[in-house]
Amino acid sequence: MIRTLGTVVVFALSMAVGAVAQAQSWVENTHYRTLDNPVRTASDEGVEVAEVFWYGCPHCYTFKPLVESWADQAPDYVNFVKLPAALGQSWEPHAYAFYALEAMGELDKVHDALFTALAGERRPLNSPEALADFVSGHGVDAEEFLNNYRSFGVRARVQQAQAKIRGARITGTPTMLVNGKYVVSASMAGGHEAVLSVVDYLVEQERAAAE
Repeated sequence: MIRTLGTVVVFALSMAVGAVAQAQSWVENTHYRTLDNPVRTASDEGVEVAEVFWYGCPHCYTFKPLVESWADQAPDYVNFVKLPAALGQSWEPHAYAFYALEAMGELDKVHDALFTALAGERRPLNSPEALADFVSGHGVDAEEFLNNYRSFGVRARVQQAQAKIRGARITGTPTMLVNGKYVVSASMAGGHEAVLSVVDYLVEQERAAAE
């Protein structure tokens, strides 16, 4: 029994040492970037983690199952949000579609399908009408979608998201924005899995600072 307990203690200590070593391996301006001027988060409660993405981005398509699995297992104090990027004019319709569907409460019904169509199949869904026709094939009312797409509220949401993305000086997708202060990308962290490890480190850093 004593030998077993000793083994457990040694294992626990080795795990703790390993976690500290890993945390120390994430270097500012190498694996992540700290913003000189943090951008606003949606809430002052908890730690916000935002995924900046584009439906037509093949790297986002690859990252999607990883980040969704991470979000499902994230602690309650993590506020996970998606920010559709409009880094080019051709990206804008997809950001509008995201917020139109969100306003309708239909985003979950079409989110995966849009990724598959745009990033996976490279379908030319680049206009409000083409997108309306597409979502109607997934049980979303096309006319209601277009009304929301062209609404002031959706336009404001798109503009707010792009202001946040510009403020964080994000120029590519997928990128993670932690609590409006830290920017993490695969090229910086060393891969998609490493991105989420860096995010975990930064989340805990932010949580500790708030206590």
